[in-house]
Amino acid sequence: MQDSPTPKIRLRGLRKAFGPKQVLDGVDLEVRARHSMVILGGSGSGKSVTIKCILGLIRPDAGVIEVDGADVTRLNRRDRAALMDRMGMLFQNGALFDSIPVWENVCFKLLAQRRISRAQARDHAAEALAQVGLAASVGDLSPAELSGGMQKRVALARAIAARPDIIFFDEPTTGLDPIMGAVIDGLIVDCVERLGATAVSITHDMASARRIGDDAAMIHGGRIVWTGSAEALGRTGNAMVDQFANGEREGPIRMELRK
Repeated sequence: MQDSPTPKIRLRGLRKAFGPKQVLDGVDLEVRARHSMVILGGSGSGKSVTIKCILGLIRPDAGVIEVDGADVTRLNRRDRAALMDRMGMLFQNGALFDSIPVWENVCFKLLAQRRISRAQARDHAAEALAQVGLAASVGDLSPAELSGGMQKRVALARAIAARPDIIFFDEPTTGLDPIMGAVIDGLIVDCVERLGATAVSITHDMASARRIGDDAAMIHGGRIVWTGSAEALGRTGNAMVDQFANGEREGPIRMELRK
């Protein structure tokens, strides 16, 4: 896989505060095109806020967010909407709509934007479901009729249905047993490679991070404190990263306990 000279996503000096709490305090990060980046960090470290800033759901207080070299914070509404159309998202808990069948969930974005007819959507949903190992007949079920693993696969099918250029994964294995988690990770890798997409994931699951990531970064104190190969997690030589990856109580990261 040949690297593009321009990062797919580049963050420079990204800052965001909520009241007195400084969540992002100068985040710098580069995500290589057609590669998978995993962002690690403790609860409240700013992982989700970073992704939401890239997606445009949260406006940063300062800094630059570039996609393919263009500063997205300076885009007009039309160009930003076009950029959002190139992105897909798998939410932590699936976030499927209970009131509509699976096939409509999978093609929800395409239907909402009138980019596809309802008749076309059924066939398109069946295609996407097949890519995550589900039969077309699943499309007629409601989300409530699915197991947790099947719901996660449907959510993945929805994330790839519009064939996005960039896909975000928010804790993709949360709530799954280790075997199903490995299955979901394998499907994520297959789907990203098939699309030739760039992936950005946040996870606490170190086994998952190693399986789905090419590169990894750790955020702590509102800043990126380490970047490197996901394969090296747990033996990076960085005390902070190794403590987190190995789940060690003692180390430079101290959990604040209220008394």
